[in-house]
Amino acid sequence: MITNQENPVGNRQPRHRREAGGDRYIAIRNILNVIFMIGAVIGVLVYFYGSQDTGTIIILVSMVFKIVECVFRFMK
Repeated sequence: MITNQENPVGNRQPRHRREAGGDRYIAIRNILNVIFMIGAVIGVLVYFYGSQDTGTIIILVSMVFKIVECVFRFMK
């Protein structure tokens, strides 16, 4: 039997603990993610409805933005 002392409902720990300072690169990361998503969607549309070579280049360029965002994520 679980008593109130073993499992206090009111004193649960949060599932994710964030650092007190937060992520100082969050604004840059969000901008880079938006650029990546827009570029990926445009690249897929160009790939299927236009030139496959141009669509592939657009997708690869948008992936560069995602890689830069990952670098900022690891730097925190």
